[in-house]
Amino acid sequence: MDTDWATLRRACLLFEDDAVLALNKPAGISVTGERHDTDLVELAQAAGETLYPVHRIDKVTSGLVLLARELAAHGPLTKQFAARTAVKSYLAVVTGAELPERGVIELPLGVGRKNRVRIAAPREAIRRIDDRWSVADGDVLPGKNYPSTTHFHTVQREGERALLAIRPITGRRHQIRVHLAWIGHALVGDPLYDRGGAEPRTALHSWKLHLDHAPHPLDLTADPGPDFWAALPGAQPDRALRTAEAALAG
Repeated sequence: MDTDWATLRRACLLFEDDAVLALNKPAGISVTGERHDTDLVELAQAAGETLYPVHRIDKVTSGLVLLARELAAHGPLTKQFAARTAVKSYLAVVTGAELPERGVIELPLGVGRKNRVRIAAPREAIRRIDDRWSVADGDVLPGKNYPSTTHFHTVQREGERALLAIRPITGRRHQIRVHLAWIGHALVGDPLYDRGGAEPRTALHSWKLHLDHAPHPLDLTADPGPDFWAALPGAQPDRALRTAEAALAG
């Protein structure tokens, strides 16, 4: 991966104005805050451009990330994420193709050993009723936990894998990855949860984002590249994206 900021910025640019910058981030580079790895904010700073992350996606996740170019814009934008009025959509390829056409995962998250995010309940306490996964209040483990909700639609099935369109209602750290892994459908290539074999990357992509922004609302889309689609070789990307968009709109 070319980590020259000018080259990376130009190749990944989706939208910019005086206040914000939207990039289609490659998998394998962090947004900010990495102690040992280079990240986007650090690269920009070294090149003389100061950026403030409005939200974050994992290093292993590709796709849309929004950064503020000035602090005056940063606050109002981050408040929309905190208030859950920012609408986010992801694409993912998961192991196992027997998921329903749509589903809701309502499983609280906690932090376990080594700061690792996990479901804040025993795995055997997870119950599926119709197309909803949850745990009873009495089964939630003692300690701090964070209610978390993920909606998904199954877009395509191929062999033992499926393409999902995902809308996280809450925005917890590692939420999508943990929710899917704990219901038995880990992301293909996830270094923490997919033990099926070596994959070149994790098949999770930040696809769409809608939020308020003057003078016009932002409706941003970052379509995934060939490295994402490699996890589902039989997919026809244009057709799959149209199906995913229709599913989320419905």
